[in-house]
Amino acid sequence: IVGRKRLKNFCIAWIVVCAALCVSLPCLLLLRHQDQRTVIQRSNNSLDMIEMSGFICGYLSCVFYLGSRFPQLYQNFQRRSTEGTSYLLFALAMMGNCTYGLSIVLKTPATTESFRALYYLHHLPWLIGSFGVLFLDVLVS
Repeated sequence: IVGRKRLKNFCIAWIVVCAALCVSLPCLLLLRHQDQRTVIQRSNNSLDMIEMSGFICGYLSCVFYLGSRFPQLYQNFQRRSTEGTSYLLFALAMMGNCTYGLSIVLKTPATTESFRALYYLHHLPWLIGSFGVLFLDVLVS
């Protein structure tokens, strides 16, 4: 019981810290960006601080999203049963992840091959998150 309470407290603290970072980091970057007096020209392939914070948040989201399925997989493995699992929740989540991933793939710009590769690179965390969780949901099911 003490171990479960510690784990619950750790999870709550982790969520609060991550939420605070996800809110404060973009706000600080926006304020810093507004304070800059000079406009720096950048190439089409470089990333500014705002875009980089978007990538960081995207990859953090991907890690948390993928990590959210492992407790259910572990519990199912320990019990050797899927009893108590809401199949409707997983079915709707699977449909949502499938359509979300497909919307990114089907929205690919019809330009040169290098622009398509750059498009997929920019959307990689969300593609990994949606299709990765779809794969994990198939395992849960």
